Amino acid sequence: MWMFATVWLTATFWWLYVAMNTYGGLSATLSLVGLVALAAALAAYYAGAVWLWRKVSLGRQGAVPLSGWPAALSFGALWGMAEMARGTWLTGFGWGAIGYAHLNGPLALFFPWFGAYGVSILAAACAAAIGIAFVEKHWRLALGPVAVLVVAALIPAHWNEWTTPTTTLRVTLLQGNIPQNEKFETGSGVPVALDWYREALNLSTGDLVVAPETAIPVLPQELPAGYWTALTARFSQGEQAALIGIPLGSYKAGYTNSVIGITPSEGLVLRYDKHHLVPFGEFIPPMFRWFTDMMYIPLGDFNRGPLGQPSLNVLGERVAPNICYEDLYGEELATRFTDPEQAPTMFANVSNMGWFGGTVALQQHLNISRVRALEFQRPFVRATNTGATAILSHQGLVLAELPPLTRGVLHGEVQGRSGITPFAWWASRFGLWPLWLFGLAIVAWAWRRAR
Repeated sequence: MWMFATVWLTATFWWLYVAMNTYGGLSATLSLVGLVALAAALAAYYAGAVWLWRKVSLGRQGAVPLSGWPAALSFGALWGMAEMARGTWLTGFGWGAIGYAHLNGPLALFFPWFGAYGVSILAAACAAAIGIAFVEKHWRLALGPVAVLVVAALIPAHWNEWTTPTTTLRVTLLQGNIPQNEKFETGSGVPVALDWYREALNLSTGDLVVAPETAIPVLPQELPAGYWTALTARFSQGEQAALIGIPLGSYKAGYTNSVIGITPSEGLVLRYDKHHLVPFGEFIPPMFRWFTDMMYIPLGDFNRGPLGQPSLNVLGERVAPNICYEDLYGEELATRFTDPEQAPTMFANVSNMGWFGGTVALQQHLNISRVRALEFQRPFVRATNTGATAILSHQGLVLAELPPLTRGVLHGEVQGRSGITPFAWWASRFGLWPLWLFGLAIVAWAWRRAR
């Protein structure tokens, strides 16, 4: 299992090699070793889960294996707990969890109920039931997964609607496509970005205009004279609002990867600081300074923003920003739903996926946002440097998208949603603990049956 999981995870996020080697300047050998070492370390969660499953499944004399639904459910519970451990411990990197594979299938029905990790548990249990049925020639056991899939496929979509529509915003999403190897260079990428985004922001027509992560690639105090003043004045008047990615801070106070929100009536009203930072890119884990010193990654070691930061009010809609892979952590986005009256009516993700070129990472990240849209039944707008810049419905459908690796502007409409899904309700209050407790209870029940 450890070797299987290592190969699976290496194939899932192999594009980290591009970030380390092509743009980080790390040697090909060290980049490959670092990639496989990360995958191997994360694979240990699954190896441990299968080892525990074998221990749970054996009878008191070590000879009578647990079978049927107790074996299948305990496998699903242990697999799901391995997924949650990978996605939360040591900052967490749950990219590629098996729940995401069911985005377009019948099990997508359960995202608003149990979230991605709950779907992972359900999918693993169903797969184990089918496997056990095949090995034991116990074909009635396979009827359970078939029934789950058939029922999920036949339930009308409106039976699973937990939210209601609010108002519609016209949105303008910007995709600058600034090459990553030039993005922070003062003689090339920086002036190009400043000129293009200034013009695109000034010409924008949407009620809400969103520019990607570090669209403004330098600190406000380092901008040309009058640039920031003119930009904020542009959205402090009229009827439009803007979310603009920009680094903030100083050497003394520390830096943050941030989004500034500007609305007409109040001027600068929102500052969102990224909470879930990227190891080696935005903070340096203990004892790994030597590793980052071998790479050229600017603006490392950011300060961390708090959870549950406020949303931007745009014509009555509450727009909740998140930066880069923060949309990978549904339990963290859920902290904004504790008070239904202040809960977001839509999400806005700003990202810079330029580190990974034209790899599958762009579409993987798009699908992660689609799952979050299903979990909370909220629309997502995504403004990225290189893709995928897109508008997503509350049902996780891609309504509009710019071609990746192109410079362009995406116009569209987004309808906000109010109301709370079951997942948003329990995750906002208890995080992932309900799934942990459910998994542990299933394992304890199976262990006792085996004895």
